[in-house]
Amino acid sequence: MADHPRARRLAKRIAQIVAWGLEHEVKDPRLTMVTITDAKVSGDLRDATVYYTVLGETVEAPPDTAGAAAALASATGVLRSLVGRGTGVRFTPTLTFRCDDLPDGARRIEELLARVHDADAKVARIAAGSSPAGEPDPYRPPRDAGGDIGS
Repeated sequence: MADHPRARRLAKRIAQIVAWGLEHEVKDPRLTMVTITDAKVSGDLRDATVYYTVLGETVEAPPDTAGAAAALASATGVLRSLVGRGTGVRFTPTLTFRCDDLPDGARRIEELLARVHDADAKVARIAAGSSPAGEPDPYRPPRDAGGDIGS
């Protein structure tokens, strides 16, 4: 069984090789906006999962994730042979491509933070013109009946 640091190093190297291969070797126009974000290798170093994102999202044209997935599936053989030549391991791992949902989660968190920021600004506007509901200094010490403190 392989040690985990070796699997991490191999995963990092596979991500670099696949990114280089997409940029220089594979000539599919559907892969021009694909970015490799991460890679994971199984403990026995036989299977590698490569995570990718498709950039270029606009309101008019959402990213073509289906086209990118089809292009990656057709380029798997070329990329696997590049990985085999570039890593030098005895058994070249099989490559599985998964669309990374991390950017969608980050976008959702940014939207939630913007809503919270707007709500805080609204509370600050309301509080700006208000006065305390109770006494101005609720922490002042109580006075005795005679008006002397502490006697």
